[in-house]
Order: sequence, then structure tokens, then C-alpha cells
Amino acid sequence: MGPDEAARAIAAAMATASSLGLAADDAIVLQNSNKLTVRLLPGDVLARVAPVAQHVAQFEIELAQRLTRSRSPVAALDPRVEPRVYERDGFAITLWTYYPPAEPPREIAPADYADYAGALKRLHAGLRELDIPAPHFTDRVAEAQQLVASRDRTPALAEADRDLLAETLRSRRRVIGDRGAAEQLLHGEPHPGNVLTTRNGLLFIDLETGCRGPVEFDLAHAPEDVSECYPGIDHDLLGECRLLVLAMVTAWRWDRDDQLPDGRRLGAEWLSQIRAALQAPRGDQP
Repeated sequence: MGPDEAARAIAAAMATASSLGLAADDAIVLQNSNKLTVRLLPGDVLARVAPVAQHVAQFEIELAQRLTRSRSPVAALDPRVEPRVYERDGFAITLWTYYPPAEPPREIAPADYADYAGALKRLHAGLRELDIPAPHFTDRVAEAQQLVASRDRTPALAEADRDLLAETLRSRRRVIGDRGAAEQLLHGEPHPGNVLTTRNGLLFIDLETGCRGPVEFDLAHAPEDVSECYPGIDHDLLGECRLLVLAMVTAWRWDRDDQLPDGRRLGAEWLSQIRAALQAPRGDQP
């Protein structure tokens, strides 16, 4: 969010929390992307705020409630207020438990990969028990394909790069579908940015990306060594999923409205990685 929109989002979150009896005299921005994540003090509640037109927060709330009940490793909603989407001043607001970071605070490191794989396996076990309507992973691929096909939305994308992304998305989507792998409900984007290292262990956040597909699609978002600690994986399928996911996130970096810091440089770097992967001998592809 830009500065003005972020300021309005913070004000909406603080006003909502206060109206529910949660002290919210100050706000610390923890993340600012397509949605804003803020810690409200002194009530110590985590607010996630998105424009009303963009949110799918009700789906995320339902997932979080069910997974919390099954003791799956996910962040829980704040138990002090009704678990629902609050709307204020054009924003959709959800209120979550704030988890103090591990001591000392740190990001996911190679030493955590076995725990990462174990937490993801437990999350998948919890998700398998749920019967909730969710998009298919190919729906998300289709969104990337539409973005690549739109020159208005991706004006800086060179034609050769556009063709490369379009073909990679099309071919990997087909190859993965043709394998007929078992599918289930997934997190959708369990990359390190969506994993909290807390005093309670690793917890997954941002459940709004939930979709159905093979577990290899989820693992394709995690560091490569994590999959080595996850039993029963089809590594050929995982390689196809990794290339598909790389093409998807590359497409998003060329969106004219993308706000990821350094996103355009990453988009160019990832295009080079895709070319290298496609030119590599079959057994060496990611």
C-alpha cells in the first residue's frame, strides 16, 4: 500500500480494535504488501487489513478456525473478539493472535528445515481432513497466464520474455495435470515469508491462498532442502511444480501494479533462471 492508503488502513484497524474493547493506542507495521499487517498496542492484537474489493478473508477465517481446532501449526484468530471480517472505511480487517518471536528473533535457516518440513506435513494432514470449497491450483496458474497475456497490465515485459512465460505456464500446467497425482487442500504459498518462527514453534500464516492440488505444489514454494525432509514426495513432479511456481511469481513481478521492493530486478533474474532450467538436461531441471 502507498503511504496515504496505509495510513487510512492503520486508522481503520485501530478504530476497529478500539470499538471491540481492545486497547489500540499505537501501531507497528510488520508487513506492507497487497495487505497491511500491523501490531496494535498495548492490546497486543495483530490486524490484517486489505481493501474490501480485494479480500478473501472469510475463507481464511474458516480455514484458520478449523485448523486451530485440529492443533495444526497455524496462527490463530484473536480469541477476545468474534472471529469474523470487520469492514471499516473501505477496508476488510481481521484480528489475530500476536505471537512473540523466537529468542533471539530470526528468519528461517537451514537448521530449521527439518522442523519446516515436519510442520508442513502436519499442516497437510490437518488440511486433508477439511471439506471446504477452494480454488484449484490451476485457477491460480490461469491468473498468471491472463497477466502475461495482457500487455496493458505488463507493459514492460519484452515479447520474447512474454512468450517464454506463456509457454512455461501452459506446458507445466499440462504436464502436472497429466501426471494424475493425488490432490488435497493446500496452503497455496507456504514460502518462508509465510512461516513465523515463534516461541511455540513454526506457525503458518496467510491462509487466503488455499487451493487444491498435489502436495508437491506447496513444497515448490519452500527451500529445496525442505523437500528432502518430507517423506513420500514425487521428486520429478516437484521439479515440474518448482518451474511452474517460478514462472508464476515471475509473472507477478512484471505486473505494472506490483509493489514488491526490487521486484523488477527479481523478475529479470527469475526469467534467466527459467531459461537456464529449460535448457538444462532433463534430469538437471528443478
